[in-house]
Formats: sequence, C-alpha cells, structure tokens
Amino acid sequence: MENSHQPLVSVIIPFYNDERFIREAIESVLNQTYTQWEILLVDDGSTQNSIDIAQGYADRFPAKIKYLEHEGHKNKGVSASRNLGMRQAMGELFAFLDADDVWLPQKLANGVAIFQEHPEIGLLGEASEYWYNWEDNGKENKVVPVGVSADRVFQPYELSRVLYPLLPNPSPCPSALMISREAFIRSGGFEESFTKENQLYEDQAFLSKIYLQERVYISSCCFNLYRKRVGSIEESVKATGKYHQVRQYFLEWFEGYLQKKHIQDPTITALLETALMPYRHPGKYFLTHTLPKGVRKAVKRGMRKLSIT
Repeated sequence: MENSHQPLVSVIIPFYNDERFIREAIESVLNQTYTQWEILLVDDGSTQNSIDIAQGYADRFPAKIKYLEHEGHKNKGVSASRNLGMRQAMGELFAFLDADDVWLPQKLANGVAIFQEHPEIGLLGEASEYWYNWEDNGKENKVVPVGVSADRVFQPYELSRVLYPLLPNPSPCPSALMISREAFIRSGGFEESFTKENQLYEDQAFLSKIYLQERVYISSCCFNLYRKRVGSIEESVKATGKYHQVRQYFLEWFEGYLQKKHIQDPTITALLETALMPYRHPGKYFLTHTLPKGVRKAVKRGMRKLSIT
C-alpha cells in the first residue's frame, strides 16, 4: 500500500444481546480520526434491544454501516459471526471490535499507518487497556502489553513459541487486532467449532493459525479498552469451573491442526506436550511441575523467615 492511499478498513462487530454496550462500541468507530471505514454489525441471534440499536445505526448511516444476521436468525457463535462479517466486507484491511469494547479515536489511523510502513505484514496486534473503572471509578485500569518486545515484525512461528496460550506471556485481544484481507483468506478464517464455552479460546485458535504463516507486527501502542465485566465468556467459564475443560479442547484442536498442516517445530511441539501433560499425564505433571514448584515456594518462605530472625 502506498502512503498516499487510504485503504478501506472493514470493522467487524459481532453481537449477542449487547444492548448495554453496543452503542458505545459503534460510537467509538464513528469518532475515529481515520474516516475510510465501514462497519458490519453481525447479529448472532439476539433477542433483546441490541437488534433495534444496530438496525437504527444501519438506517442512519446506510453508506457506512451494514446490519447482518445468520440465516434463520440463528445463534452460531462469535467465530461464525466474524466469518460472516468478513465474507461481506469490502475493505483491504479488517479490524475486530467486540460489542462491549471501545476504541480510542486514533486506533484506525495508527493501524493503517503501520500497515503502510510494513506492507509485508499480515497482522497487527497492540496492547490493551483492561477496563475496570467503566462502572466503578474506584477501580484502576491496567494497560497490558503483548508479552514480547514491541514495535517490530515477527516472522512465522516466532510468536507461537513465546506467547499465550502455550506460555503465560499475554497475547493481543481481538479488539487490538487488524489484519489484511489476504492474510485472513490464507488463514481460512475463524474456527467455527469453538462454540458455547469453547468461545473463550476462539481468538487463540485464530491467532495460532496466523502466527504459523504470517509476519506479525506487535505495537506498544494502546488504542482499545477491553471491558472487564461480570457475564463475559471469560468470567462465566471460570465461575462454572470449566476453564480446564475449555483449555484442553483448544490444545487438542491445536495438536490436530499441526498434524493436518504437517508442521513439525521442536519448540512448539515441546510446549504443546507440556501444556497437555496435566490432562493426559496428571501424575507425571505433579511430580515434574507442581511438586517442584511447591518445594521452591516452601524454601523461599523458609529463607524469608530465617532472614527476619
């Protein structure tokens, strides 16, 4: 892309009964300093007032905002909803915005500038501000950078070896991403098998595919607010005790994906085997990881007590 060119950015906002938040998400796109965008509002079978809100914006801005829904108004999950939006999108670049998140006004301008400076990349990820004070000013927000050295391009495989979900280093949130149309097509899109509670890992499945085949730019900038709230998929999965069930589902999917694509990287394979060990070999994992970690903590506590006395 030439620097003088202003590519169209397709903003994909899937929603499901998000009437409390979707208006704020849409307004944050309307307030962007970069104006070459379209919004695709993808209704995932909503039953509440969010439909009226979304259709209202589409009626007010018919040249810029489009309302979409699945055939039969079905609930098919966020991955299928993102894919539906992508299939209808006209942009050279795609950006994702969850219906309960918001962008700062410079989000799109900054992302387009990075793609113009680095035309070889397929994906851009940035830091996210974990938004705690949206309903309680007594809480403090926290900016969470992606867990690698920022403001540089990473080659295929590199991020798979260093970021969550195989290591604890934070990966970018969906609302922190921008991707080229070509990279999205090469990826095959989001994995629509990640439904219900497994939606917790739908973004990780998508990113795992991208990391293996695209050059990725990680930015230190932060132009998105990631709303932390009761009722989110993350909160509900952990509250119901299903987190490890969901994590195992993702890890076994990733194992199958690597096999299907004939990808044999020693580092990724070793990390994946370690991640799967608690589920497949719990006794071995206890002896090699849980027990040594507990011993180290006990030793540290003992040393602190000795230093105090």
